[in-house]
Amino acid sequence: MVRKDDLVSSINRKRPDGLNKLDKSYRVLVVDDSTTMRKIVGQQLKSEAYEVCGEGSNGKEGVDLYKELGPDVVTMDINMPVMDGLESLKAILAYDPNAKVVMLTSEGQKDIVITALTAGAKGYVVKPPNKATLCERVKSALGG
Repeated sequence: MVRKDDLVSSINRKRPDGLNKLDKSYRVLVVDDSTTMRKIVGQQLKSEAYEVCGEGSNGKEGVDLYKELGPDVVTMDINMPVMDGLESLKAILAYDPNAKVVMLTSEGQKDIVITALTAGAKGYVVKPPNKATLCERVKSALGG
């Protein structure tokens, strides 16, 4: 027999955003030149059961890792060395037109965000990311 407390607990328990319909974690590639920001984004996503399958510290690494790992979604900083986030976004979409990329940006870069969205980004998050906003945008990019 099911106890009332167990039933209430199961009803109130939110399913983690990072799990697909088969209870398998979505795979995320985190690309940012800041080690601290990669750690923050990774921890926030992992807390919702996303799997961080790779991390890149510049745009070129992001493109190379995308091709190697085939993640379900990418979080991509805009301002990075070697290759910036916009160039990386375009390179990833040229390789895979169905790629799902969520851009991370500093406050006050509205024009760049519009350019990224026009180029094919599925969303954006202002840094430092709020966990709820980050997870909502990643989930939305995945079609959730």
